[in-house]
Amino acid sequence: MELEYFFDTYALFELVHGNKNYEPYMNSPIKTTRLNLMELHYRLLSLYGEKVAEKSFNFFLPFTENFNDEDIKQANKMKLKFKKQRLSYVDCLSYIMSLRLGLKFLTGDKEFEYFGEVEFVK
Repeated sequence: MELEYFFDTYALFELVHGNKNYEPYMNSPIKTTRLNLMELHYRLLSLYGEKVAEKSFNFFLPFTENFNDEDIKQANKMKLKFKKQRLSYVDCLSYIMSLRLGLKFLTGDKEFEYFGEVEFVK
């Protein structure tokens, strides 16, 4: 069985951007959230324009997972616990969801390099 990952915005961006270090993950089943897609869309819109942003948003949309109230509460607790690291709400929520879903959190965000259940790729 293929290992599944929860792709944060960083990982999604690197896939779109063609980072060779993310090639091994290109055929992995993708899980993410609409909030990650919101961040990705904004970044791509600012760098490449609307066409690329729309294409990527629509491509990843079927792979989104819904978060629940408990995910939100746990993400807020995480954000408070690690407030010195200045983690974003979206990153905390995504990490909490990855744990709930039993998936490795795929990211290149340096704040997560030493967290458990993280696949850290630059």
